[in-house]
Amino acid sequence: MKYYLIAGEASGDLHGANLMKALKKHDENAAFRFFGGDLMQAEGGKKAVKHISELSYMGFVEVAVNLRAILNNISLAKRDILNYRPDALILIDFPGFNLKIAEYAKKNGIKVFYYISPKVWAWNQKRVLRIKRSVDHLFCILPFEVNFYRKWGMEVDYVGNPLLDAIAAHKPDLNFREHYQLSGKPIIALLPGSRKQEISKILPEMIGIKTAFPGYQLVIAGAPNFDQAYYDAYTHGEIPVVFNATYDLLSNAYMAVVTSGTATLETALFNVPQVVVYKANPLTIFIARLVIKIRYISLVNLIADQEIVKELIQNECNSEKIILELNKISENAFFRGDILKKYAILKNKMGDIGASDKTSLLILEYLSK
Repeated sequence: MKYYLIAGEASGDLHGANLMKALKKHDENAAFRFFGGDLMQAEGGKKAVKHISELSYMGFVEVAVNLRAILNNISLAKRDILNYRPDALILIDFPGFNLKIAEYAKKNGIKVFYYISPKVWAWNQKRVLRIKRSVDHLFCILPFEVNFYRKWGMEVDYVGNPLLDAIAAHKPDLNFREHYQLSGKPIIALLPGSRKQEISKILPEMIGIKTAFPGYQLVIAGAPNFDQAYYDAYTHGEIPVVFNATYDLLSNAYMAVVTSGTATLETALFNVPQVVVYKANPLTIFIARLVIKIRYISLVNLIADQEIVKELIQNECNSEKIILELNKISENAFFRGDILKKYAILKNKMGDIGASDKTSLLILEYLSK
């Protein structure tokens, strides 16, 4: 079968690559074309039609500024899908882009599968009606999403969370510290995100905690779409940066500061107490607060439906506040233990591994009908 996949962010690239691997296992004739990143390119054995480094813009203002580039990418995707005529179009998260592609594909008689459902429960919930019209099958990875969609009259498949697959497949580097010439001090992992506009606002606040923790080693998880020189401009070469080794970093971390996104859940699954941070264009945050209908921004707190980890947003996202919250984790054994206990409950809610495998089998089942 011919599959066309579209992922627009680093997390989607990871999940897309794992899904491609599962599809190849169950369909020996699987052929792929895709928008994605380095991991999908490695799994697909070819260059992406468009790389994620040229796709992802976060925030209302940022999208407006880059609207021409976004519209050009949408036009490219539409033309390329129609030329390729896949048996299945598989859209991975990235809703602002992918819902437009879904509508176009549906009108042109192409089967549309949505893996990692759009977070319509957060704002503008009437977008569910748009999904019902343009998506043939929707696969959810967050347990609370199933009931949400059922309230709107949609039947969806809950497949578990693909992060569980990725973490289960990870083979730890037992010589991680030696490979990156790290000290024996406990590590504070800094995960500043993968978008330039996030990093530029958040990384300086993360770096600002350095002098407050002389007994710890700060280590930055570098995004694959940037190089060492990019981070050195912020750190002056004083803080180590590791690339393509985030899971090894989390395996060795004592605590972490994490930009809101998929990484907050990954950090929890590695049992690392964390402080979640986020800062964006002030107008973007103002608009978001008007329309978003959720109590928390981190996946950890959303899935648990309670505050497990502290969230520092916008003006609260500063070095002083981060230091205060990290001190609670490092100095109060009860506080740290409570986070770890709640992480265990969170993992139980998420279910078992096998999301990529389940999704691939369901896609093949639906295509055979």
